[in-house]
Amino acid sequence: MLETPDHKTVLVIVGPTGIGKSDLAIELARQVNGEIISADSRYLYRGMNIGTAKPTFDQLDSVIHHLVDVAEPDECWSLARFLKETRKKVNEIHRRKRIPILTGGTGQYIRALTEGWRVPEFETDQKLRRVLNQWGQSIGAIGLHEKLRLLDKEAAGFIDASNMRRTVRALEVIFTTGKRFSDCRRKDGPAYDFWIIGLRMEREKLYERIDARIDHMIAAGLEEEVRNLLIKGYGADLPAMSAIGYREMARFINGEIDLESAKALMRKNTRNLVRRQANWFKSSNPEIRWYETGEQTTIQVLDDLAAAGIWKKQ
Repeated sequence: MLETPDHKTVLVIVGPTGIGKSDLAIELARQVNGEIISADSRYLYRGMNIGTAKPTFDQLDSVIHHLVDVAEPDECWSLARFLKETRKKVNEIHRRKRIPILTGGTGQYIRALTEGWRVPEFETDQKLRRVLNQWGQSIGAIGLHEKLRLLDKEAAGFIDASNMRRTVRALEVIFTTGKRFSDCRRKDGPAYDFWIIGLRMEREKLYERIDARIDHMIAAGLEEEVRNLLIKGYGADLPAMSAIGYREMARFINGEIDLESAKALMRKNTRNLVRRQANWFKSSNPEIRWYETGEQTTIQVLDDLAAAGIWKKQ
């Protein structure tokens, strides 16, 4: 029997894609009277299960999950909306005397919550977004990033020049609000007591896991999943469809590349994602408690949580 202390702790699990964050979150939730909040932008969307490695239906039933399957693939979920909904869920979970467990691969989501970012919330101008995306396609991601640098040097400094989606978002805020994006993204500081768990693994071993997961996705029906999305009218240019696996498979379905090329692109793009994720959560960050992924990881984390008084056995 577990007793949850009366305080405002939020467990956070970070680490690269494919390392086992979801599995650890589920195991911890079962042990510490917890509920999971997804911080993965891909998990938001219904009908996108295989390519996102979303938890299975049995896993979702075994532990309460929040912010999973809450939107259609063409629905906009901004960072501001994520923060609003997540803070609401955290407060509700605390009121139930349970522990929120935040986990996912979207580093911006997690950093924004743990650092208390203030993000402007406004209606998305789809026409403006299309124009900005077309501009980016015309001059390239680096060229568009240079345009952002002219308008907001500070924002250009913390946005990866190759990440056109984030560059477009920053320009969208600037043109919609008349304010610099960097001025809108200020920090109030953390609103909760965050206990951040980092998972790590030798890089080559992680790549082997990722390759095996890609093979499993294809065997499990990724092609059919993407075909169904395309048939429903969800184009490969949607932000939701930028999740690795979807655009590559759409190119295969459209006859642009063969299946082996699609798989090779998935492997390459996933490795690039792993490197970007490492920039969000560095091993030198003193606020992150790092654990090697393995059979003893859950036990080690539970021992540390008990020692810190975050939960205790009765």
